[in-house]
Amino acid sequence: MTARCRARDLGLAPGLFRPGTHNAITDVAGVSVGHTTLIEGDAIRTGVTAILPHPGNPFADRVPAGLSVINGFGKLAGATQVAELGELETPIVLTNTLAVGRAVEALVDWTLARNPEAVSVNAVVGETNDGRLNDIHARGVTGAHVLDALDGATDGPVEEGCVGAGTGTMAFGFKGGIGTSSRVLPEALGAWTLGALVQANYGGVLTMDGIPVGRELGRWYLKEHTDRGDADGSVMVVIATDAPLSDRNLTRLATRAMAGLARTGAAFSDGSGDYALAFSTHPGVRRTAERRAHQAIVADWPNDRMSPLFVAAAEAVEEAVLNALTMATTVVGSDGRTGRRAKGEAIDLDALRAVLARHGRTA
Repeated sequence: MTARCRARDLGLAPGLFRPGTHNAITDVAGVSVGHTTLIEGDAIRTGVTAILPHPGNPFADRVPAGLSVINGFGKLAGATQVAELGELETPIVLTNTLAVGRAVEALVDWTLARNPEAVSVNAVVGETNDGRLNDIHARGVTGAHVLDALDGATDGPVEEGCVGAGTGTMAFGFKGGIGTSSRVLPEALGAWTLGALVQANYGGVLTMDGIPVGRELGRWYLKEHTDRGDADGSVMVVIATDAPLSDRNLTRLATRAMAGLARTGAAFSDGSGDYALAFSTHPGVRRTAERRAHQAIVADWPNDRMSPLFVAAAEAVEEAVLNALTMATTVVGSDGRTGRRAKGEAIDLDALRAVLARHGRTA
C-alpha cells in the first residue's frame, strides 16, 4: 500500500507564497488544533475538531472575526452573532450535522467553567454531513468527545485526513477529511502569516493545482449528466492570521476562501453548505475586557494592502483541500440513511502521480 503524503510531496504547490514551518494553521502563533476521532464497531465513523485562537481565555480576550457564506445549506451555530458583532468569544468546533447540539452544550460548559460570571455564551460550532460513511442517526459524538478535542488542542504539526471532524467525510467522490496549509508574506508585504484548515466534504470536478485530476481519473460530478447529489455534503473553512485586521476586512478575507475552493473544482451545489470563518490573533486588535469597557484605539491594516492576504487565503485554502484528499485513507462504514455498508475510497496516489507526470509535475 502506497504511504499517504501531503500534496507538496507529490509536486503540487499552489500559488506564489511560501508556506510556514508546518504548512498548517498552527503556523499562526498561538493557534492550536485538537481532534477526537471516533471509529467504533461497523458504523461509527465521525469525530470532532477544535480550533483555539490563542492559549488564553477566548471569552475574556476575544478575537475579531468575519464570516462568509456562499451556499447556506448548513447548521453553523453562532453565525448570526459573529456577523453582528464581528468577534469570537469561544473556540471553533467542527463536527457532524446531528452533533451540533451536543457540541454547543459542551462548548458552553467549557466556557462557563472558565468564566462563571457569564450569562450568555455564543458557542461557534460548524458541521458537515458525514452520513454516507457514518451512522449519523446513532449520535456517536458526546459532550465528552468535544471536551477531549478542546483540552487536547496543541500547536505544531496538525494531523490530517481521516481524523476528527473529517473521519467520515467525502470529497469529489473520494475520501475527504481534514486538511490544512499556511502562507507567509514577504517582509515588503507585511510579513504576516495566514493559515487555513478545512473540513472537506463537498464535490464538483476535482482540480489539483490547475490539473483536471477528476476528469483524468474518471470521477466527477455530473459525469453521467444526472444529479445524484454527489456534489453535496458541505465544507467548513477556518482561516487564522496574525495581521491586524478589523472584522470587516476579516469578512473580506473569509470571502476569498471561496476562490480557493473554486480552484479545486467546487460545484457549490444546492445541498452543500459552503462556509468560511476568519479571525485575527494580533494583540493590537484583541478585544480584551478593558478594551470592551472603554473607548479603545486598535491597530488596523489598511484596505489597500489587503490584496496579498487575499491571495494567501485562496492559496492556503486550495492546498488545505489537496492535503485533506492526499492524506485521507480508505474508510469502510455504514450509510447513515440506509444502514448499508459504504466505502469511501481514498484517492489512488499512484494513479494521481501518473496524472501529474503527464502534466510535467513530479515531487
